[in-house]
Amino acid sequence: MTNKTAITVAHGDGIGPEIMDATLRILDEAGAALQLEEIKIGKAVYESGVPSGIPDEAWESLRKTRVFLKAPITTPQGGGYKSLNVTIRKSLGLFANVRPCVSYAPYVETKHPNMDLVIIRENEEDLYGGIEYRQSQDVMASLKIISRPGTERIVRYAFEYARANGRKKVTCMTKDNIMKLSDGLFHRVFDEIGEEYKDIEQNHMIIDIGAAKVASAPHLFDVIVMPNLYGDIVSDIAAEVTGSVGLGGSSNIGADFAMFEAVHGSAPDIAGQGIANPSGLLLGAVMMLVHVGQGEVAGKIHNAWLKTIEDGIHTGEIFRAGTSKEQVGTDGFCKAVIERLGAMPDKLKAANYNGVGAGGMTLPPLKPRVEEKKERVGVDINLNWDGSADELAAKILPCVADDLDLSMISNRGVKVWPGGQPETFCADNWRLRFMGKSGPIKTSQVIALMDRLNHADMNFTKAVMLHTFDGKPGFSAAQGE
Repeated sequence: MTNKTAITVAHGDGIGPEIMDATLRILDEAGAALQLEEIKIGKAVYESGVPSGIPDEAWESLRKTRVFLKAPITTPQGGGYKSLNVTIRKSLGLFANVRPCVSYAPYVETKHPNMDLVIIRENEEDLYGGIEYRQSQDVMASLKIISRPGTERIVRYAFEYARANGRKKVTCMTKDNIMKLSDGLFHRVFDEIGEEYKDIEQNHMIIDIGAAKVASAPHLFDVIVMPNLYGDIVSDIAAEVTGSVGLGGSSNIGADFAMFEAVHGSAPDIAGQGIANPSGLLLGAVMMLVHVGQGEVAGKIHNAWLKTIEDGIHTGEIFRAGTSKEQVGTDGFCKAVIERLGAMPDKLKAANYNGVGAGGMTLPPLKPRVEEKKERVGVDINLNWDGSADELAAKILPCVADDLDLSMISNRGVKVWPGGQPETFCADNWRLRFMGKSGPIKTSQVIALMDRLNHADMNFTKAVMLHTFDGKPGFSAAQGE
């Protein structure tokens, strides 16, 4: 008897239970050697009083199996609930989100019949850290985090994925013309790592035109690597351009764990109606089978799915009169795939996972960090104020002493003092930049400054130390500065 691979399974919320049942039936009929451990996560767990949406016993199962097949879950609206998807990805170190986006013309309607790309999204950092603050009555702030080691891992994964899967080109997308430090680091690391992969074509695009090109000319791309938020948005664009976001499967890969799911969400509006397409979760399960070394079964299922699509057996969201032959629900589609196990597609490119290694790719160690001389040269202090910039400066200047200088006041990232434009709209949270007059400053100078501001009845909300690294500013200028 073939040894079975233990995996953890969550049926999820909304349409999750329906598409998971269909997916597991197909896996079983295809002969997948799996031992299932089911866990409860999601909406009901949140509402039972577990703020993370996942109980301790679920973590125990995940640590044991290290492989997770997850149906879509619902995060309740309001109440400060954190995204369970983000929690799982970050807690288990699932740094790489891999989303193949393929068109299936002419069987699934699309304007781009030659589309076949893979989006590799950084999965742990960026704005998805969920580090947010309400700084005043009017202003909310969200912290974007891009790290060198996090970027190096995802960029190298993208190049290794391309090489392992016969892909010829890797494109990086950022917005480093605006976010010169955070996105600038991502772009810079991409260029550095790319030097080690001369056999692979590589280029960089600004995210706005890059996203537009994915929508209008996806044939230009092969593998795309991006920070978290851009990757999330562009992968949904790409999946939709293929003909339906419901056809997208997804893997989340880390050094020790892997999670497989559909790209789409829990779609509570159609839950319980028996019309949901299980394709996204099924293709995620195919990726899972490849990961655990059951490539032959993965190919058998994938080819049966392709044959089903070719034969025009379609669920409602992709059904098209004149091309589709039969409209089916979740159960009907499941049965159609099972009936075609062992069959091969006639026109669509057949899947072949023979010889594909199990367990993902082993990445080399991170590059040694090059230490740079770090010096504290100033501090940004945010505070609330309901008057004008000039009135604020007049209030602050008497507090400035101890070899410090008030160099700039900004509002919503725009310099408003000295010499700001009268037309600039200002909210009630202001950033004051204090710099040392004669070089680096001490922590004691900042503390003394904040004490003087406090005695002047200034309502400050945040302070950020400003540093240079080998003499280069580790902080951005304000617009207009």
